[in-house]
Amino acid sequence: MKNLLRTLALVALTLTGCNKNSSLDPATENQAKMAQAVEAYVPGVVYSTYKALADETQNLYTALAEASAQKTIAQSDIDAICETFLKARKYWEQSEAFLYGPATTFGIDPHIDTWPLDAEALATALSNADQVAMLEGEDGIAYAGAKLGQELLGFHGIEFILFRNGQNRTAEALKAKETDEAFAKYNVTGEQELIYATAVAGDLRDNCYRLYAAWNPDAEEKYTARMEEIEAELAINGKIYGANILGAAKLGSSFETWEEVISNILVGGCSNICAEVADVKMGNAHSGEDINYIESPYSEKSFQDFIDNILSIQFSLYGARDAKTAQASSILTLLKEMGYTEADAITAKLDSAIAALKACQAKGAFVKIYADASVQAAMDAVSALDEELNKAADWIVKQ
Repeated sequence: MKNLLRTLALVALTLTGCNKNSSLDPATENQAKMAQAVEAYVPGVVYSTYKALADETQNLYTALAEASAQKTIAQSDIDAICETFLKARKYWEQSEAFLYGPATTFGIDPHIDTWPLDAEALATALSNADQVAMLEGEDGIAYAGAKLGQELLGFHGIEFILFRNGQNRTAEALKAKETDEAFAKYNVTGEQELIYATAVAGDLRDNCYRLYAAWNPDAEEKYTARMEEIEAELAINGKIYGANILGAAKLGSSFETWEEVISNILVGGCSNICAEVADVKMGNAHSGEDINYIESPYSEKSFQDFIDNILSIQFSLYGARDAKTAQASSILTLLKEMGYTEADAITAKLDSAIAALKACQAKGAFVKIYADASVQAAMDAVSALDEELNKAADWIVKQ
C-alpha cells in the first residue's frame, strides 16, 4: 500500500511540473515579478512625484497671488517664491521619464514646458492694459490657459519674471519698469508682471493637479474637486491611467502583457527622455542648429534640469522616488532576477550620464558653455544610457 501511495505521489508531482499554470513555471513566476515591479513603480514613482509636483505648484500659485496683492514686496518674499519655483521645477523634471499617458494625451507637457519663451509676444501682451486686467484674480487662470498660448505659459514664463542671469530678481527690479530688450518700447511694470505670473502659475497648478488625478484613481478630493470645477477630462479611453497600467493583461487594459508595460516604461518613458536630453535639449544648441533653444536660461538651471531628467530614469528603474539603489521590487531587480546579464551595464551608464552632466554643471551655465567639449561628452554619455535601455527592452519582450 505504501509503495502504491508513493508511486501515485510521484506521478502527481510529475504532472504538476508539466503544468504551465503551476507556480513552479518560470514564465508564470516572471509574470508575477513583472507585476510586482510595476505595482511598486506606479505608486512609488509616478503617483508620489506627481503629488509632490501638484502640491508645490499650489504653493507657488499661493505665494505669487499673495505677492501680487501686496503694494510692496520684500526681497525675502521674492527669494522664498524663487525657492518654491525651483522645488516645483525639480519635481516636474523628475517626472519626464513618464511623459507617456496623460502628459502627452492631454497635451500637458507642451502646455507647461515649452521654450524658448516668446519675450516679444509677452511684451506685447503685458503692454495691453485690457489683457492684463483679464489676467487678474482667479478668473485670470482660465484666461491665461485659454488665450496666452504655450510660448507664454508654464514654467518658463514664470521663470522669466522671477530670475535673470542666474539670480533671483530683486525687489527693486519688480518695482520698476521692465528692462529686457524685448520690452524696450513698452512701459511694463513689475506689478503687471506679477499679475501675469500669478495667472500662469494657477494654470500650471491646474495642469499638475490634472496629471496626478489622471494617473491616480484614488487621488484625494482636493485634486479631483478642482478638476470637476474646471471640467478637466481625466480618463483615457474610459480609464484612469494608473488603473490601466496596473490592470495589464486583463480585459479592458490597453496593455495586453506585462512585458509590454515594462517595455513601455523603458522605451516610451526612459529612452524617450534620454533621446530628448542628448539630441534636443543639449544637441540643438551644441550643434549650432538653434543656439537659442536653451531650457531654463533665466535661472541658468539647464544642467540641473538635465540631471533631474536622468534621475527620473533612475527612480523609474530603482522603484521609488529618490531611490539611490534598486528596491526589491523594481525594474532593475526584475531584470537581474530574470537573468538579464547586462543589468549592471544600465547602472554603470546611468551613473556615467549623471557624472558627465555634473561635470558640465561645474563648468558653468549651459547658456554660456553650450559649445564646450564637455557638453558633447555628456551627450554621448546620455546616448550610451539610451542604448542600454533599448537593449533591455528588446530583451524583455523576447522572454
